[in-house]
Amino acid sequence: MTNSTEARDLVPPRVGTPLWLYLTGTTIAGAVMLALAVYYWLGSTGLVYLATNPLTWVLLGLVIIGELRPISTTHQLVSSTAPTSLPFSFALVIAVGLPAAALVQTIATAAVGAARGVGPHRIGFTVAQYTLGFGVADAVLRLLEPSAASFMWVPETWADLLAVAAAAATYFVVTLLIGDCGEAMHLRQPLTHVLRAGLGQRVFTASVLLSLAPLVAVTMAWSVWLVPLFLFPLAALHSSAILSVKREHQANHDELTGLANRKLLNARAEAALQEARRLDHLVGLLLLDLDRFKEVNDTLGHPTGDRLLRAVAHRLTQSVRPGDLVARLGGDEFAVLLPHVRDSLSAREVAARLRVALAEPIRLEGMDFDLEASVGIALYPEHAADFELLLQRADVAMYVAKTRRTGVESYSAQKDHNSAARLSLFSELRRALVEDELEMLYQPTLGLAENRPVGLEALVRWRHPRRGLLRPEEFITLVEQSYVVRSFTQEILNQTLPQVARWWREGLRVPVAINFCARELLDPTLPDVIAAGLRRHSVPPEAIRLEISERILVTEHAAVLPNLLALSHMGLHLTLDDFGTGHFTLSQLPGLPINEVKIDGSLVGRIADATGGHAIVVSVVDLLGTLGMRVVAEGVEDVRVADALRDIGCYAAQGDFFSHPLAASEVRHWMDHHASNSGHRELPGSSIA
Repeated sequence: MTNSTEARDLVPPRVGTPLWLYLTGTTIAGAVMLALAVYYWLGSTGLVYLATNPLTWVLLGLVIIGELRPISTTHQLVSSTAPTSLPFSFALVIAVGLPAAALVQTIATAAVGAARGVGPHRIGFTVAQYTLGFGVADAVLRLLEPSAASFMWVPETWADLLAVAAAAATYFVVTLLIGDCGEAMHLRQPLTHVLRAGLGQRVFTASVLLSLAPLVAVTMAWSVWLVPLFLFPLAALHSSAILSVKREHQANHDELTGLANRKLLNARAEAALQEARRLDHLVGLLLLDLDRFKEVNDTLGHPTGDRLLRAVAHRLTQSVRPGDLVARLGGDEFAVLLPHVRDSLSAREVAARLRVALAEPIRLEGMDFDLEASVGIALYPEHAADFELLLQRADVAMYVAKTRRTGVESYSAQKDHNSAARLSLFSELRRALVEDELEMLYQPTLGLAENRPVGLEALVRWRHPRRGLLRPEEFITLVEQSYVVRSFTQEILNQTLPQVARWWREGLRVPVAINFCARELLDPTLPDVIAAGLRRHSVPPEAIRLEISERILVTEHAAVLPNLLALSHMGLHLTLDDFGTGHFTLSQLPGLPINEVKIDGSLVGRIADATGGHAIVVSVVDLLGTLGMRVVAEGVEDVRVADALRDIGCYAAQGDFFSHPLAASEVRHWMDHHASNSGHRELPGSSIA
């Protein structure tokens, strides 16, 4: 087993550092063992025999192929590789001994490393890791089974297999310790922390590969030309591992930049905080926001903005220390986790290095882009006792850096004039989630052609103990900025989905629309959260509509598209909300999994405007109808607007003219009354909005 450290760093560590001493010492130890093994063979005919035996060359070719096709295992802290050459090289340890296995593995590792451009120091370290592992395994095997010293020995009894298993386990432990010690030094993490990372997966992969070695040894004794047949099951194992690693990477990384996403940042941060509590050291968090990035998107378009973000991501990852984590939180906002930092000054040095890296002009499409960034710093435990509050404090510091144009700011309560009010309201919001102060109201939507109910929109309200019933615009911004989005989303689903399930069981089968804010839609776990909620409450997908604000599609189109596609594939219908408030254009709709568009009330109200507003609304409704999308008008306040919308063929409308938001207990009566008045007692289901 080899860790990503061996393959990742092409530049040797600085001479005299602990990592340099460790790599050098390990390489020398491996070279000495390899030299002694070869010297032992020089006085025998074994070396000449193997050089002229087809077996050697066949296995050398198979080992090279295996080195080119390693099986990767990933974890949130480290990643490692297990080459599919292991069954063949370890079979040489079993059948022939250390010298043959070490020589073949050395030649293969050097050839593949040189072809890939791996640094000589890494090739030497990897060869030493193999050689030391094979050497200890060979000693254990010969000690437990003396007959194994004979040439072309193969296991035949249970005792032989147990000896081989002990040798394989020894090889795994030795190479694991050698690799993880280097990884721990490189990442500046405790060895126990690195050893535990993905240990179960690494043990399983090594066990599968090493268990094939005795079969290869037996096949070698029978006919060397049958050995290449093992490539087929190994190829299948390699392909399966690639798919698994790809899924793991997609779940934990931002699709656009390849950086860690919020899910991975949360996991790594919690692990870092636990380690900091145990060892009593500081953890730093940097929040970084690009200045004037929106101007690039608005002027040159999102494709250019996306390329710029990828360039920024590359520069950030090249500028942090080993072991630090760079994550993209969405848009042009990034986070850098410093799992171990000496003091505030060290964190500021990292922040200054990041700003210098970004200050170098980035050339795209023949243009030079000069970027600046505002960085906020918060430290654990100096500024916050948990990661959620650490994020909030870093966000406050970043805001101060941006408004004062200082570039870098550490959190300070004195600089945060709104901190007391924000923290008070934040703590009240957390209390509201725990004490069930949030409640759902439901506003009906009426089909204009037949004047019958065709849907409901779930609207959250906060029944504050002192301030009364708060509307979403009074606290949603706080939700998005306070990092309680996941808990907030879960609470909305926990209240809405059981109510929808109850209505559908009772025959009131109208879909209910749920709104999601920008930060929720950027969460890669959102589709899984919604799918789990639907299963738990037995709610069919057609019973729910998800409303996505136009603003998020303007600013975060590429970032939210994977979630939108995943939700659409689940069978959920998606609605574009607030159309007409931003810069989203109809030409951007094709290709998006949008089934319905809600025209914002500010645009709907212009339908009675004789100076041109009516023509604008008519054009929008006609164009959306041509694209095959239903159109719902929001904010209808009077009969003139309702009649005008009906005349131009708008599908449905909602607003206080039809009904104020209703409590769940009032919905059934209202829906029954309006259904009977329209002459349609049976309400449609999945075919309507």
